[in-house]
Amino acid sequence: MLKDTDPKSFHAIYVVCGFTDMRYGIDTLAAIIENRYRLPLFIPGTLFLFCGRNAKRIKGLVWEGDGFLLFTKRVEIVRFSWPRTSVEARSLSPIQFEWLMKGFPIDPKIRLITPERSA
Repeated sequence: MLKDTDPKSFHAIYVVCGFTDMRYGIDTLAAIIENRYRLPLFIPGTLFLFCGRNAKRIKGLVWEGDGFLLFTKRVEIVRFSWPRTSVEARSLSPIQFEWLMKGFPIDPKIRLITPERSA
């Protein structure tokens, strides 16, 4: 279901980089967003994604206007390509969200460069 979701249906999508204890529930995850990252939590349609150490599960937290929706997605064979080195919450574009749900890294390996001179 989540991989088929239109990412444009969300107001914003954030990935909490690094590791998150997957035993945390709504209250603790909401406190992490408010206290550590100082992001607006109560905007309907804002999706926050968290990932554990083994990268086979993610949790999503969404404020729906009348309460929180907390969900878990577990993949069986592959792992999510999750940004691990940063301690920030990164905003994702719709295409990055699609890449993440398909198992691809959210940061492309190929980048545009501007050579200083030809060979």
